[in-house]
Amino acid sequence: MLILILSVVLLLALGGVVCVYWTARGDAPRWARGVARTTDVASGVLLRANKSDSQKNTDND
Repeated sequence: MLILILSVVLLLALGGVVCVYWTARGDAPRWARGVARTTDVASGVLLRANKSDSQKNTDND
């Protein structure tokens, strides 16, 4: 069951990356631009969370 969930998450992430690439080319439909924007925002949130986590771990050392 866990492999199925991870597979779905991986497919969603790959689909988001494809939409980002498609949008960067400039010929993407409206729905793909929405998926690309969502993927971009989610990656920014994860990067900020990871950065703050690493800073907290460095402060505790």
